[in-house]
Amino acid sequence: MATPAVQSFVEEKWQEAFKNLNRGEPGISGLMTISEAWRIASDFLRPRPLSEPRPRYNAHEIKAAFDMLAHTKLLYTVLENFLDDMHQQEYLIKQEVGEYMSRYEETDDPQVIAELVYRLVDWFNAWHPLAEYEFSSLPSIWRADDQNELSTSLGHIVTDHFTVAFHTHIYSILPPSFSRGFKALVSSTLPISYDDMSDSPSPDTFVWDSFFALGLVERYESLIASVCYEHIEDYIREVCAGQWSERMLADVRLWMDSRMLPWMRLPYARGAKDLNEATKMMSGVKSRFDYHICKVLCDLRTSEIFDIIIDFPDSKPALEDLKECLHRVDQRSILVASLRKANKKRLLHPGADTKDILAQYVSIIKCLRVIDPPGVLLYKVADPIRRYLRDRPDTIRCIVSDLVGDSENGTSLVDDNDPLVPLASRDVEDYTDSTWEPEPIDAGPDFRTNKPGDIISTLVSIYESKDLFVKELQVLLAQRLLNVKDGNYEKERRNIEILKVRFGEAALQVCEVMLRDMTDSRRTDQHVQSQKPSLLHPVIISRHFWPTLQTGTFILPQRLRAIQEDYSREYTAFKPDKKLVWLSHMGSVKIEVELQDRTLEVDVPPVSAAMVELFSERDRWSVDELIAQMGRIDRPSVMKGLLVLVDLGILKEEETDHYKLLEVAEEASADPGASRSAAMDELPGVQTAQQQQAEQMRVFWRFIEGMLTNLGALPLDRIQNMLKFAPGYDRNIEQLGMFMEAARREGMVVAKDGMWRLNR
Repeated sequence: MATPAVQSFVEEKWQEAFKNLNRGEPGISGLMTISEAWRIASDFLRPRPLSEPRPRYNAHEIKAAFDMLAHTKLLYTVLENFLDDMHQQEYLIKQEVGEYMSRYEETDDPQVIAELVYRLVDWFNAWHPLAEYEFSSLPSIWRADDQNELSTSLGHIVTDHFTVAFHTHIYSILPPSFSRGFKALVSSTLPISYDDMSDSPSPDTFVWDSFFALGLVERYESLIASVCYEHIEDYIREVCAGQWSERMLADVRLWMDSRMLPWMRLPYARGAKDLNEATKMMSGVKSRFDYHICKVLCDLRTSEIFDIIIDFPDSKPALEDLKECLHRVDQRSILVASLRKANKKRLLHPGADTKDILAQYVSIIKCLRVIDPPGVLLYKVADPIRRYLRDRPDTIRCIVSDLVGDSENGTSLVDDNDPLVPLASRDVEDYTDSTWEPEPIDAGPDFRTNKPGDIISTLVSIYESKDLFVKELQVLLAQRLLNVKDGNYEKERRNIEILKVRFGEAALQVCEVMLRDMTDSRRTDQHVQSQKPSLLHPVIISRHFWPTLQTGTFILPQRLRAIQEDYSREYTAFKPDKKLVWLSHMGSVKIEVELQDRTLEVDVPPVSAAMVELFSERDRWSVDELIAQMGRIDRPSVMKGLLVLVDLGILKEEETDHYKLLEVAEEASADPGASRSAAMDELPGVQTAQQQQAEQMRVFWRFIEGMLTNLGALPLDRIQNMLKFAPGYDRNIEQLGMFMEAARREGMVVAKDGMWRLNR
């Protein structure tokens, strides 16, 4: 039981509330007025099925009802009831959404999603409190003012709450598959053709108005952006893939401005009054999509970079596009990683020829200088290539052959238009230079000392010293000089002058001595021939200035030895202080072979000439018998000499390692003379620089063997320090390591945990 005081307080408050609701009217007439206002407002706001038309209302009556509810603070209560009614009627929309989505999942047709969106807009308009058709019965003279007044009184209260509530209900109804269908619908509104950029089709504004009405643009903003991104990616792959002979970035941006921007105004510049206002509204969006253009094109060119380099210089426009994209998109590290991976897979493997690797390396140098003139990218990409080339035994020879114009395939690593400059030296930075710039931020700590110079300097810098190149130059020049038949040495003389510019005068002094020996040899031969004509025309060289010639002496037949001895006597008479040492395995002999049905005049190696002499004595010989007759000669040399005579049709192999003389010619083989040409075209047997180093290292093997015998297992640096006391030892630890590895392969030593010991 409440106390009298509480009862009195409650009664007082009741009377106060009643007077407030009754508005001071007599009896309960005020309550009846509020009840009628409640009925009118609730019925006006009640959500109905689309099949049930909304009744017509007088604007004055509706305005008065809402004003009374607002005055009595019951407006929010009416609104809450309205939102509850919406929730109860939600099943009507849910049924239709289920039907449309079932159709879409069966057909995957985005037009079904469009129909669903239009249907949801119909529901939105049907339930909207201030739909325009509600007041169509108002007189035209004052309808607009009254409607605006009503919209003003209800807009911020009812309309906003309705819109948020309706969107919330819709989002809770839509299944997950709707986002896929919505994306397909948005994609269907994009410009279709990639080629025609003349006139853009008129965008479908009605569907975008529907999107905005349902709040789908804000909800699926990232999805709409992804549609644009994917469309840009498809266009760039379709138009730019494999197109390297012209710049494509400007064309893609033109396509973006003419085809995509009119469409992008719908989601990103809604409400813009003119083009200028739309451009300002889309400035940030356009910058974002331009960034994506650069990124996609950069990704495409990065994936094609190996083939772009192969196609250089025709692909230079693609490299310029890539350079511009890299300024906008920081993907330099990705480019380096991609090119290094492609090089490892397609270039740096045993199946690739050294000449091809060098040609690709030169193209990489030229291409990366277009993309990154400071050379940071080149420094990072070239390191694995340089290490791989350093381990290949014929790298130096390939570079040197190209320097003297002796390339086998007719191509050159160096452009003939490039200026001749000395090998680049490691200069100290000149910080007083007004054009000096700091190193790029991604340059490594050793970048400054490894800046790329011209192409030749870069290739020579693969090795720590240019001495190896100079020695290989001497070897190659010796081979070329000994291979000259007509006495014209102008090409070699020109090569020496060119190489002087690059390697210096001192490095080419030995080469000048070799060239002088060739001209002196011709004059000496002319003098000897004038004293006593001879069939022999030898090349006389200075032993101390020429590279070591490969050994392979053998015993010539008596008639050939007699010609040599006669020539030696005449030479000694001309130069009493010198003596000739014959290298009988080198050179060529012009012989005339008389057989029963034919006579042949051919140039053959001395080994083959000696065999012809032996077969003139006996028709059949075995390989072992020939070796025994010819003295100090290895089996491969004998087989090579026999092969020349077999190709000429002079000899025939009866059975394995047994040959007979063909007095009567037999039917020629399918490819006669191929092996003979290969044998005759070989360069004279001069030891390469690597072979000379290997021979010199074998001299020091006795010292190494003594160390390992007396001291046991030793690390490589200890062996290197002790070898420095050996006379004439000038190798570095890397060269020693290569020699020890070769000895290990031959089974002479064993390596374990960095310690070397003899293999006993």
